[in-house]
Amino acid sequence: MSNAKEIEVTAKDLPLHCPTGEVALWSSHPRVFLDITETGKVACPYCGTKYKLKAGEHVNHH
Repeated sequence: MSNAKEIEVTAKDLPLHCPTGEVALWSSHPRVFLDITETGKVACPYCGTKYKLKAGEHVNHH
């Protein structure tokens, strides 16, 4: 059983990085940017937090 959180994000949250601003500074790891554009989901390699793109969200590529 995993203790990893799952966070739903929107296109406005991109570029996505972990930890997010809600994480206490003392418990954070180095910031890592995560690519969620291909599959709509990604997990942080440091803490295991899972991020999922909200249903119906579309990511505009530059």
